[in-house]
Amino acid sequence: MITMRGLLTVLGVGGALLVAAGDAAQAQTFNSGSTGADGAFTPASNVTLTVPPSGIFHFTTVTIPAGVTVTFARNAANTPVILLASGDVTIAGTLDLIGAPGGAGAFATLLAPNGGLGGPGGFAGGAGASGIVSTTAGTGVGPGGGIGGTAANAGGGGGGFQTAGAAGAGGTAGGGGTTYGTAALLPIVGGSGGGGGGAAFGNTGWGGGGGGGALVIASSGTLTFSGTILARGGAGGSFGFNTFGPGASGGGSGGAVRLVATTLAGSGGTIDVRGGAGGPGTGFSAGGAGGVGRVRLEAFTTTVSVNFQGVTPSQGLPNSAVLPNAPILRIASIAGVPAPAAPTGSLASPDVTLPAGTPNPVSVVLEGANIPPGTTVTVRVQGQVGSVSSTTVTLTGTAAATTAPASLVIPTDQPSVLTASASFILLAGVGGGPVFVQGEAVERVRVTAGWGAASQVAYITKSGREIVLGAGR
Repeated sequence: MITMRGLLTVLGVGGALLVAAGDAAQAQTFNSGSTGADGAFTPASNVTLTVPPSGIFHFTTVTIPAGVTVTFARNAANTPVILLASGDVTIAGTLDLIGAPGGAGAFATLLAPNGGLGGPGGFAGGAGASGIVSTTAGTGVGPGGGIGGTAANAGGGGGGFQTAGAAGAGGTAGGGGTTYGTAALLPIVGGSGGGGGGAAFGNTGWGGGGGGGALVIASSGTLTFSGTILARGGAGGSFGFNTFGPGASGGGSGGAVRLVATTLAGSGGTIDVRGGAGGPGTGFSAGGAGGVGRVRLEAFTTTVSVNFQGVTPSQGLPNSAVLPNAPILRIASIAGVPAPAAPTGSLASPDVTLPAGTPNPVSVVLEGANIPPGTTVTVRVQGQVGSVSSTTVTLTGTAAATTAPASLVIPTDQPSVLTASASFILLAGVGGGPVFVQGEAVERVRVTAGWGAASQVAYITKSGREIVLGAGR
């Protein structure tokens, strides 16, 4: 997954920010890119929007009045939510993208995964350990997933994002997830899941909290904000009293919010991207808290005053998230079974069920586009619980289309998640990739793909900075 180096993070809990731009910026305008095809969005009561496959809504205007809450039904790929408006946007109500809390542990063996779902664009929590299959819990999903506890009573670590997640406690507890992403949120990606709790034989650890969701609101006109955006990470869990067996779980990290407009205005609003709390200590075990998420404000004129919970936002002029010829890496098939058109990457509902008797190791076929042939790809398999294994292969073909076969041992007693990642030197003549991103010369590119997830791209500059620019989930 993507990790970041050389980034500066600044925390400010519960602070309000007021910024006024100079006169020179006031004559400039921003184009959100909305086609207006979805018309005006003006809900009069609480509503759930079904996120389209692309994750993008093309509105003319958006008006969410006070007292109205908007939630989102995730699409199959669980992409971030992007609200584009060709006109003005007014938000006085609430937008809810909170990650789900981790599922309960038990003094019995539960085989179903119990990690909390991420908010739209966020990643799921790791499953609590099943003492029969493994005493080691699942790691939270996402680039900053918290590590699962590895024995009875061991707490899972919190997911990381702008800040690292906290480690769990008790036994051989899981560590907190690492930081990742870039302050520019180009494109946006959500929070990572917390690690599951370890468990003794015959018990089940608590599931990790899901990561907070990811939301972009872009207006070609004025975005007036006085409402609430909730993208907190889901909480971990525990029994909350002294007990031996089921370990506590880690909280998911907070999500990401990016507001872009010609003018940002309004006052009294709240944006909350705090991490979820870890499962409380029981005398034997505790889960780690999730790290905070990220917030980005972009406008030519900014007079907005917002109460930011858990984070100080980054700021800049309006910018587009779209880059040409982005590298793409996908898992095309496993054991000869092609990937579905809209895979989910869910442990609870696997995209592919291998026929009984399928021998190990299993063949996996990778496909790439705009990636140089000869690039090395790391393929990783992560079971619902237990350890992670990996192998490396080399892509062959042309820059426009590459492929590679891999061979992996897939657990036969539980569902698994496959991911593939590659890093390569960027050449202007290979794949037509950009050579400058955010003002820095780009030297290498890393692209990561998951079964049930779109590619995620990071451009690595000569200074060592990594800028996440590919599609998220």
